[in-house]
Amino acid sequence: MPDLATPLIAWYRDNARVLPWRAPGFGAWGVLVSEFMLQQTPVARVIPHLEAWLERWPTPTDLAADAPAEAVRQWANLGYPRRALWLHRAAVEIRDRHDGVVPRDVEALLALTGIGDYTARAVAVFAYGDRHPVVDTNTRRVIARAVAGRAQPGPPAKRDLADMDALLPGDDRDAAVLNAAIMELGAVVCTARAPRCDACPIAYTCRWRAAGYPDTGDERRRQARYEGSDRQARGAILRVLRESASHAVAQDAVVPDWPDAAQRDRAIDSLIADGLIEAVEGSLRLPR
Repeated sequence: MPDLATPLIAWYRDNARVLPWRAPGFGAWGVLVSEFMLQQTPVARVIPHLEAWLERWPTPTDLAADAPAEAVRQWANLGYPRRALWLHRAAVEIRDRHDGVVPRDVEALLALTGIGDYTARAVAVFAYGDRHPVVDTNTRRVIARAVAGRAQPGPPAKRDLADMDALLPGDDRDAAVLNAAIMELGAVVCTARAPRCDACPIAYTCRWRAAGYPDTGDERRRQARYEGSDRQARGAILRVLRESASHAVAQDAVVPDWPDAAQRDRAIDSLIADGLIEAVEGSLRLPR
């Protein structure tokens, strides 16, 4: 296994982007909220929403005391709004199970709503400094190229954690920095479509580069087109309810001109099923 830690840690300390959640003392709640928001959402879009969220709800208990509808409304246009509902439920669980303090233990984090392997370990590592492998899409791409010699990673698998763990140095602080460094490299240098090998601190040991950049296939799951999709219909419905001054809108008045009435109704049904909206006496509203 090549030593990726030494060059990557040095590179990261000189080149890491300045981001809110990387500031000293940012806190576990801030890290948790940022990780929820960063799922499938670009960093530039997340930062202003994160700042507004933490200003309104600086602790999990503050969020838990408010209605789920307010979390969905504050989520605005970040996309995948179930994350807002899950984050609210997680805040309630943190208040009720952990006295309002985001837990440090990975298993306790995994027991919270909406938290999976990546988010649980990200909080434990980046908020508390514990030693765990943290694996996201960027991490998997860097390891696939530098270690396995593949152009793109395969589908996510449990062994991804073991692959990353094998690269971690023994020191907890260095391990945390390496986790962040590999993700950063994948985000800004070893990108999916246009890797900048001339700027890569581990290019000299990258097996994919040494093999001449072979096309080894791409098994990544393609995201469905947004335009004309059920997701777009769901977003339009939620936007109307978020912006409603009365907090409830007659169902017939919610995007009545949507070009596909069946799709609109299907979107409403799915939002109700997900708990993102409620139907009450012929009207729709955000959840209370």
